Amino acid sequence: MAVSERQLEPLPLTQVRITGGFWKGRLDTNRTKTIPHIYRMLEQTGRLGALRLTYRPGDPEPPHIFWDSDIAKWLEAASCSLATHRHPALKKRLDATIALLAKAQQPDGYLNSHFTTVEPEKRWTNLRDGHELYCAGHLIEAGVAHFEATGERTLLDIVCRYADYIDSVFGPGKRTGYPGHEEIELALMRLYRASGRERYLRLAGYFIDERGREPHFFDAEAEARGEQPFRHRHGDRTLRYWQAHLPVRRQREAVGHAVRAMYLYAGLADLAAATGDEPLLAACRRLWQNVALRKLYVTGGVGAHHHGESFGRNHALPNESAYAETCAAIGLVFFAHRMLQIEADGVYADVMERALYNGVLSGVGLDGRTFFYVNPLASVGDHHRQRFFGCACCPPNLARLLASLGTYLYSAAADALYVHLYAASRATADVAGRTVTVTQETDYPWDGHVGLTLNLDRSAKFSLRLRVPGWCKEFTVKVNGNPAAARVRKGYATLRRAWNDGDTVTLTLAMPVERIVAHPAVAEDLGRVALVRGPVVYCLEQCDHQAPVRRVSLPDEARLTARFMPRVLGGCVVINGAGLAPSPSGWKEALYRRAEAVGPARTTKIRAIPYALWDNRKVGPMTVWMPRA
Repeated sequence: MAVSERQLEPLPLTQVRITGGFWKGRLDTNRTKTIPHIYRMLEQTGRLGALRLTYRPGDPEPPHIFWDSDIAKWLEAASCSLATHRHPALKKRLDATIALLAKAQQPDGYLNSHFTTVEPEKRWTNLRDGHELYCAGHLIEAGVAHFEATGERTLLDIVCRYADYIDSVFGPGKRTGYPGHEEIELALMRLYRASGRERYLRLAGYFIDERGREPHFFDAEAEARGEQPFRHRHGDRTLRYWQAHLPVRRQREAVGHAVRAMYLYAGLADLAAATGDEPLLAACRRLWQNVALRKLYVTGGVGAHHHGESFGRNHALPNESAYAETCAAIGLVFFAHRMLQIEADGVYADVMERALYNGVLSGVGLDGRTFFYVNPLASVGDHHRQRFFGCACCPPNLARLLASLGTYLYSAAADALYVHLYAASRATADVAGRTVTVTQETDYPWDGHVGLTLNLDRSAKFSLRLRVPGWCKEFTVKVNGNPAAARVRKGYATLRRAWNDGDTVTLTLAMPVERIVAHPAVAEDLGRVALVRGPVVYCLEQCDHQAPVRRVSLPDEARLTARFMPRVLGGCVVINGAGLAPSPSGWKEALYRRAEAVGPARTTKIRAIPYALWDNRKVGPMTVWMPRA
């Protein structure tokens, strides 16, 4: 399998326009509120100023070791935004920031504001913790995104120089090493696909295959610095934190820092696709299975523990103490999307969609200027969005993913067009030797009705493959108003025929309210139920209830109804029903009582809102999982 022989190729961002519905509103906010807000934060916190390299020893606030990565992700978000919308002021800011990077780049190609001005003598001496390769990876991704979005090479040439320099330092017969925070692996693969230069493919493969080999590089590196091996500020004493405990081809379980793992796995998938490396692809499948079947929150979040921002053991998914970092859910989207292009299997799209609508989107408020770093599934009311963070990886990561969302909707094969995600949009693809434009109209995820119109310059025979989500039990398909038989294989309903200009397809997905229970090994959710409708996971927020929401139980027989409420949280579908709440009477001066002495629970109205929208109104408790009554 060569780089051009993946089963699918996602449509470039420049060929997809989201035109309305659910996502257009969120993307408009991202473009007009989030991206400008992040730029202001980059200015106010000194991140952009650090690129001027004016820091001198003794100055207050030296550039942090990973500030460059925050700038890079903003650059990528701004570039993707320009791919779909003209914005002269944003273009001016983008060009000015690229000019700062060009001036900051050293004669040998090195580019890092911290190690150039603060600790120049420590360049490449602490790959485990120094984040040099991590920052380089994000800069490379920004360079590729800018080139693909604008056609300009200003940033691409900068990052190619940097990547060439890194390639001159690391590799067989050169310096040994690999990053503590993975990112450069997938970035080099993006650069390889954009440039066609084999050296970037080889370097990505080197970093991936060197990881976890014995003798362990991190041990030798620490000893060279005069430190004890494994000394790390998070207190982790094993190489599992960095996914460096085993060679990646032998790894079977997702362990350690969840964001780092997701970036690594995305890089593995890219490398496997580009080289046809079956053992590496088998490792990707094993790691995917472990995440999706044992370590995935119902919201699409990953990474259960605050300690080390890490995965826990299999089925360890606490709710109130869940870490579920926004960046980890974003990394899961990257991994799922790459596996989807390799195997064209809807199981990857299902997880990608679940993460996008819940674990990712929860990370940014409706105002576009407040953010979650951590995404618990229950709260006593003390967890709130913030305008920015000292470690600000999540806000610009959200901005770049949302700005590039169009490329996740569709993929093309030689004689097939795939629709992975449903959103009002217009896309152009080359299929079966023809240019096909597909226009999608839908109110998804609030409604399961999807209409598509195909426009072609002349008739062509190819397959249109529409994803039938794993949560959907019933669906219908019509072509030009007439019922059509569609065979479902690997999660996609296939319509193969000679298509003509103006043909229409209607897909209707049944979208009832569903009660979800967790695997019995998930101890925290035993005897509990969560509500979902379509791809959206719901929660109870205190401001909608009289009874304390964390005491509310849901009877199995309770009737639940879904209703679109245009004035609630910007317009969303809410779920209404009746739950039970324990009576507060008789508990004065008592912590425990005999069960038979406790009165019956009282009926109380419940209203569930989309999990992604919580903490946008009044402060108060929240819960996703409710006891079953």
